[in-house]
Amino acid sequence: MAMTLSEIWVYPVKSLGGIRLTKALTEERGLQYDRRWMIIDEENVFITQREHLKMALIDVALTEGGLKIYLRADPTDFVLVPYQPVTALPVTVQVWDDTAEALTVSDEADAWLTRQLDMNLRLVVMPDSTERKADPRYARHNENVSFADGFPYLVISQASLDDLNGRLAEPIEMRRFRPNFVISGTEPFAEDQWKRITIGDLHFEVVKPCARCVLTTINPETAEKGAEPLKTLASYRRNGNKILFGQNVTVQNFGELKIGDQLMVLE
Repeated sequence: MAMTLSEIWVYPVKSLGGIRLTKALTEERGLQYDRRWMIIDEENVFITQREHLKMALIDVALTEGGLKIYLRADPTDFVLVPYQPVTALPVTVQVWDDTAEALTVSDEADAWLTRQLDMNLRLVVMPDSTERKADPRYARHNENVSFADGFPYLVISQASLDDLNGRLAEPIEMRRFRPNFVISGTEPFAEDQWKRITIGDLHFEVVKPCARCVLTTINPETAEKGAEPLKTLASYRRNGNKILFGQNVTVQNFGELKIGDQLMVLE
């Protein structure tokens, strides 16, 4: 069976809803639009669903006029964010242990997010001039990364999720794991063995397994938190104190990917 790209996902605003695409452009720091925006608190520190569960209920759409950020339960309650920031004031933000230079986006977006999440917040965007390096212990070419947790791309095979769902009392969707690429036509956890792959005409290096956190235990439909899937994953996917699911990858050349592109394992 051929291995093919079956799903493409981007998450324009870190920790808000993802968008499933039929095609996408690759860039050094991730797919175009992926995690280029981020929500920060009054201390200029990023916020995520880990502490703010309601973020799971806010979705994002790519429109001609910009990002549409809206409540899933009421799409008429939204704010439109231009792709180029209106205010564009520089701000130094914190993402995990990193600091990075960002730009403020718009007062309207700040006000909308502040109202939805009931705390003083700002939306920022990462300009092309910002350098935030992926972990040099694993990234071999000094790659930059967006506001993603650590690496530009995340790949997971559909068979790995199917294997997990066969062990769970209630199956879960792939979007719990927020991948960029889902691959069909593999054995479960085949991605653990890959070092270099091509998808379509593009070359990728598989740099390290992805350690999973409590964000995977938040139901993206309801924002309710539970024990799964980490409880079950810990029984067979634990390595030391980490629970592994999916692989972080970097891209070596830029172009367009589309659903149905074939994956080849080079190494």
